[in-house]
Amino acid sequence: MNYEMKKATKKDVSRLINYKLKTVFEYTGKLSNEEIDRIEKYVKNHVPLQLNNYQIIYINDHQIGCLLVEDREDGILIDEIYLEKEYRNLGIGTSIIKELILANKIIYLWVYQQNKKAIKLYIKLGFQIIEKTETRYYMKYKDGKVKKIGKY
Repeated sequence: MNYEMKKATKKDVSRLINYKLKTVFEYTGKLSNEEIDRIEKYVKNHVPLQLNNYQIIYINDHQIGCLLVEDREDGILIDEIYLEKEYRNLGIGTSIIKELILANKIIYLWVYQQNKKAIKLYIKLGFQIIEKTETRYYMKYKDGKVKKIGKY
């Protein structure tokens, strides 16, 4: 499936906030109202600050998700990759990650432990878990060949 990515603009902020909150609440499990409020405030404050690092993912001029990548001293951090549910499991996310791997020697990312499909994909692509928190894994890809998965 062909997709294109365009730099996010101010008009995308509310959608980006919505995407980020969907990701957090889909994989964090049960949270207190206080924790939900804290997360919502954090996301609403920080997404606009990160706007220059966001890209919107499109198929046929229809927004289907976003990508947030930040530069790090020794590589990049995939801070967020979000696809609307009907566009998941179609190879789009895999393709985006493979493109990032081909362009960068070192890539970091955080993934929720409950996101089993993503973890399995990242491991197949050559990422390794380097740190673990209560809810997430911190993973790293370093200087390897892109491992071929399925039809790509």
